Amino acid sequence: MSNKPKSKFAKFWKKLGPGLITGSSDDDPSGIATYSQAGAAFGLSTLWAILISFPLMAGIQEMCARIGMVTTKGLTGTLKSFYPKPILFLMLLFSCPAIIMNIGADIAGMGAVGNLLFPSIDASYFSVLFTVILLISIIYFPYLKIAAILKYLCIVLLVYLIVPFLFKQDWMAVMKSTFIPTIKFDKNFIGMIVAILGTTISPYLFFWQATMEVEEMKHMKKHTMVNKKLIHDMKQDVDFGMGFSGVVAWFIILTTGTVLFNAGIHEINTVEQAAQALRPIAGVFSYLLFAIGIIGTGFIAIPVLSGSLSYIFCETFGWKEGLDNKFHEAKPFYIIIAISLLIGLSLNYIGISPIKALLYSAILYGMTAPILIAIILHICNNKKVMGNYTNGKKSNIIGFATLVIMLITTIALIYLQWS
Repeated sequence: MSNKPKSKFAKFWKKLGPGLITGSSDDDPSGIATYSQAGAAFGLSTLWAILISFPLMAGIQEMCARIGMVTTKGLTGTLKSFYPKPILFLMLLFSCPAIIMNIGADIAGMGAVGNLLFPSIDASYFSVLFTVILLISIIYFPYLKIAAILKYLCIVLLVYLIVPFLFKQDWMAVMKSTFIPTIKFDKNFIGMIVAILGTTISPYLFFWQATMEVEEMKHMKKHTMVNKKLIHDMKQDVDFGMGFSGVVAWFIILTTGTVLFNAGIHEINTVEQAAQALRPIAGVFSYLLFAIGIIGTGFIAIPVLSGSLSYIFCETFGWKEGLDNKFHEAKPFYIIIAISLLIGLSLNYIGISPIKALLYSAILYGMTAPILIAIILHICNNKKVMGNYTNGKKSNIIGFATLVIMLITTIALIYLQWS
């Protein structure tokens, strides 16, 4: 009897893959900074945004995964095969700058927290060290090994579920803020909602999800056998991954929304402040968990970010790509990854505050996501592309709701910025 739960868990864990990794990479240092700033600035009043974002992000990621499974191409490859070139280059224009900024912000955030844990070593040295480790790992390890490493690294996110229980919470106020939306017609508040939506529904995740499903199908040798069971397993993986991501984000806002906001700390100007501010209020253990989590999530997210960017370029220009290829077999693929990491690292030296870069990239995602969501919806309703696996009614409702919500918040932000 005792073996049954283990075998069930083992089977479920085996099913988890691209969805879990994609969801966990969404809680990268950029996401952590955004959620921390949301909690510090507005207390618990943005918790409802996480609840709303879950079905939206799960719905869009499921569509991207389905595109990869059915077409055996990434999102970029699908666009290249079935759509005019201007749409493909429009997608490149709107996606790449935000991804590069996100990589740079994550590297800077990891470096800053490394310095926080070891003050005698400058943050820039940590940023260089982490960049080198990431680059060597991405080039050296094949896809299955990278996928396994990323999958187990996801466990580091559990630290954020522990922190709020280390001090007293008003759970009635927490539940009220979660289920009853608070809306303030203020450009800072609207900007934060756009940032939260932008960092949960991030365009780079669309590309990664579709491409990783293709990689998974190749390794499972099922790339010609798409069926309802595979689609069902994929949906479970995506739903769990996005749900896990949402729970972690919710707990981060809860932590900073009670600890920092109630202590009068309403602005976080540097990434390490998100962890440092917890030390005197919530205790050393809370601070250490929070800080270690930032570094761990960086190791999950940066391979996803740089890999997404490289897949986008290689599929666009027909270059050989894939994490299973050795460096000499896919030089352009790995060179693009290296360049993206180096450009990201260089952003540390041009004077942009890491926390501002993190927030800027999240807002940029929020403003560019509607265009990509519209493209994904069109692909998923195109029978020439998707055959028998076009969107059902539920998928279209969720997809169009996501598009409308992202458009409304973005338009509101632009209006408030100029009014």
